[in-house]
Amino acid sequence: MPNIENIKIYKNIHMIGIGGVSMSGIAAILTNWGYNVTGSDWAKSETTDKLDSMGIKVTIGHNLEDVANSDIVVYSAAVKQDDPEMLQAKKLNIQTIERADFLGEITKCFKDTICISGTHGKTTTTSMVSLCFLEAQEDPSIQVGAFLNSINGNYKVGNSEHFILEACEYVESFLKFSPKAEIILNIDNDHLDYFKTFDNIKNAFIKYVKLLPSDGVLVINGDDENCLDLPKYTEAQIITYGVNNKNADFYAENIKFDNNGFAEFDVYKNKEFFSKIKLSVPGSHNVLNALSCISLCDYYGIDKKHIFIALQKFTGAHRRFEFKGKINGASIYDDYGHHPTEIVATSTSVNSKKYNNSWVVFQPHTYSRTKNLLNDFANALLNFDNIIILDIYAARENNTYNVSSKDLVDKIISLGKSAKYIPNFDDCVSFLKDNVCENDIVLTLGAGTVTEIGPMLLK
Repeated sequence: MPNIENIKIYKNIHMIGIGGVSMSGIAAILTNWGYNVTGSDWAKSETTDKLDSMGIKVTIGHNLEDVANSDIVVYSAAVKQDDPEMLQAKKLNIQTIERADFLGEITKCFKDTICISGTHGKTTTTSMVSLCFLEAQEDPSIQVGAFLNSINGNYKVGNSEHFILEACEYVESFLKFSPKAEIILNIDNDHLDYFKTFDNIKNAFIKYVKLLPSDGVLVINGDDENCLDLPKYTEAQIITYGVNNKNADFYAENIKFDNNGFAEFDVYKNKEFFSKIKLSVPGSHNVLNALSCISLCDYYGIDKKHIFIALQKFTGAHRRFEFKGKINGASIYDDYGHHPTEIVATSTSVNSKKYNNSWVVFQPHTYSRTKNLLNDFANALLNFDNIIILDIYAARENNTYNVSSKDLVDKIISLGKSAKYIPNFDDCVSFLKDNVCENDIVLTLGAGTVTEIGPMLLK
């Protein structure tokens, strides 16, 4: 059982935004440890229903009484300071703490917090690592950024000292954690609304690496020059992996793809054959994700047969190139990719499959990202045969950037490819229905509401 001394002073914990991916996982861990947890959220969801079934009292809307009865109020980043429950906590002098800070306190309770970070691939890799630990019956606690079939949710409460955690760099929240092991998959230009410059992103990762104890481990992508710079900032053991870098500790050879785009390859450790691996997720980027997982699991002494079975069992996390069904004989997939690098990786996954024509329906995510990376988005989308662009999904922003989806369409057209701007979802669905054919691939892409297009098409 993890050591909960540092959070023992709180008996009653109230959580605002309890239905969030990370918040719900925290609530489940706390309940398992014997805390009395209440929470509120603005909308009912599968997650709030699940928390309800665990005996956690969840209010849809506000519950000032639960706030008054709590010792501490945990709130998610989306909650504003003038939220009625926040105001109530302040009025009654009840301590409030932001989700990432509180999760940081929880990571201190475990002897072995394993953090998976990087600009792209965190959810997939966290899922892969989790499956390997589960296969080896290590009974980890898990918190991952998407629904994972094998744990029937986005979190699992285990009874070991292992806590496997997806650690996001946005607003530097991963600096709140106490990691014993870190995987860093890549460092790329993203979240410029917060970081402003690439150097600031790089510095955040340097600070993150410095959190490791000297008896910890850092696993880094040997194909990413920004990652190769990090070992000098820590005393922890370093393990590298790569596909192009044959000087890495772990690397892949003889990579072959089947008709689904699933890779099979040989893994070498210190230049000696280690194991053959078969994946059930498409794309060459997943070879790198798998190598990072193998490097870490081997360090933990997990048997290679468990690694082999777990990676073959893994069919992807929710919204990661997820098959949704067929229309007119065309296959529909949905993917969360919302950065040019992710779009290129996903288009490579598409291209490794056998198909007739490819269609992408892309919803840009945030004005700042669209403005800053407009040219990169346009170039990344050229890899598809047919391009449809929806309106920008604002998320947390107002359009102070003077940018629109039409700018992206114009940019694509200027690069010699046709693209359609269809702001209305119903129009988009009927256009696809009239135009996609047998053996085509349709991909809905983005981190916003674009995920609704696939189900609308299938109806």
